[in-house]
Amino acid sequence: MRLSAHLVFAIATVLTAPSAWAEGPKPQAVARQVDRLIAEDLDLSPGELAPPIDDAIFLRRAHLDLVGVIPSPEEVREFLTDESPNKRRRLVNDLLQRPEYGVTQARYWRDVILSRRLEDRALAVSDSLVRDLAGWINAGEAWDAIARRFITARGTARTNGATAILVAQEGRTEEIAAEVSRVFLGVQIQCAQCHDHPWDDWKREQFHELAAFFPRVGVRPMRDERPIDLQVNIADRPDFPRFRKGANLHRRGRPEHYMRDLENPEEVGERIEPRFFLTSLEMNAGTRDKARRQALAEDLTSSDWFAIALVNRTWSELVGEGFYEPVDDLGPEREPVAPAAVARLAEAFADSGYDLRWLHRTILSTEAYARQSRPRRTPDEKPFTATVVQPLRGDQMFDALLAAIDVDEKRLRGVGAGGRQRGYGIVTPRLLFTQAFGFDPSEPRATVQATIPQALARMNTPQLNQAVRALPTTMLDRTMRRNGRDTEATVRELYLRTLSREPSDAELATVNEYTEDAIWRGAAMEDLLWALINSAEFSHRR
Repeated sequence: MRLSAHLVFAIATVLTAPSAWAEGPKPQAVARQVDRLIAEDLDLSPGELAPPIDDAIFLRRAHLDLVGVIPSPEEVREFLTDESPNKRRRLVNDLLQRPEYGVTQARYWRDVILSRRLEDRALAVSDSLVRDLAGWINAGEAWDAIARRFITARGTARTNGATAILVAQEGRTEEIAAEVSRVFLGVQIQCAQCHDHPWDDWKREQFHELAAFFPRVGVRPMRDERPIDLQVNIADRPDFPRFRKGANLHRRGRPEHYMRDLENPEEVGERIEPRFFLTSLEMNAGTRDKARRQALAEDLTSSDWFAIALVNRTWSELVGEGFYEPVDDLGPEREPVAPAAVARLAEAFADSGYDLRWLHRTILSTEAYARQSRPRRTPDEKPFTATVVQPLRGDQMFDALLAAIDVDEKRLRGVGAGGRQRGYGIVTPRLLFTQAFGFDPSEPRATVQATIPQALARMNTPQLNQAVRALPTTMLDRTMRRNGRDTEATVRELYLRTLSREPSDAELATVNEYTEDAIWRGAAMEDLLWALINSAEFSHRR
């Protein structure tokens, strides 16, 4: 494989450093090394660094990052009163064992893959993708094994979530090749589809040699299936001329891949044999689909870029900025910030056996993760001196709201309907929020903007408006009855429940003043709860 000069130097530096590997891939040891290498790479001085976060922010940040939901008031109180020096490490280990961990990571990858879908029928794979991927992650399956599932997938969208990339790209040969490279290597080689890559060294032939691993894959709707399902078809048949013509839709796949002659596009073009651009892997025409994709999956997941791509994505999601930006645009011609740090982290991740829990445990142990947030830096400022405030993804926002108002997702449909389930069909409150707050995680986070539909979703959703009122059976009513006339106790609990922190003295004074002027104390508490869940602090991860 080819690595950039910066990365080659960085890896060599790490490998030759005394006792660099003596401790093995222990999370805390690697975290210390990464912090040191970042400081050296970027020549950071202590005065440039943001202060460390307090326990309340760490608790909320770790919950959102690992299990996708804010902590309960009881969890906040327990953590803040715990004086153990190892409580942060213990918290991370506990969160990594919760079933929500796999679900949260699976929903992230659902958004990565399906944000680039060619048409909406691909959403048929959404539920199975989250279900299956969450199960593999929670079972401790290594990232390379999971990637091989996706690259070699067969079956239908609803029965095998690993078909997601094939389904999202409609079984189209070139699009599948481009997405496999982008998602698992962070290498965007698709620009070489029609010509040599304009900025990198990738040649047009290299792109089509990668595509030649996938021509036999096709995807088509299953007849009479309701709800709609999509079948991955395999075309393991002789390369007769009649199979070479026609539009490149590949619902049935074609035996071999042909690179069109751009000067004679009506012709079938040149037959291309499978060859992987990062290794010496090459295969003959006529090789069956299973052997092609299995061989590619083995070589691709052995590439250094495979580990670097996942490390870079995860670091960006947790710290707010990747070593490479955008997170899916890596390669030998790309220059990372802190090259020695990303090289060390990627090598150690590979050494861990591509263990996703290890990677999260390590990054959450770094000082870089535990620094206070600042606004996104300008180009002339150094990276990683602080974390960056991140907007919550659609699922995180929805689950945070459910936790804040203490309503079960199934019950939310019945709020305002006398407890009965009614009327949503497949359009669930979660889907509405995911559509309003969802975004492509591969896009630079600075491009994610607050929208009017987001504001309307929070302000005008009838079920939410009912749930924040001081009516019998609501969380607010239970809280007020439990605290009696102690308004301050109710206010403190609402802050813990929504923002995972105690109110400041100034906030308490403001609320007290507002409550004294209110006709009914319940109305004042309703207004407070509504304001808290509509605040920027609630909708962002600090």
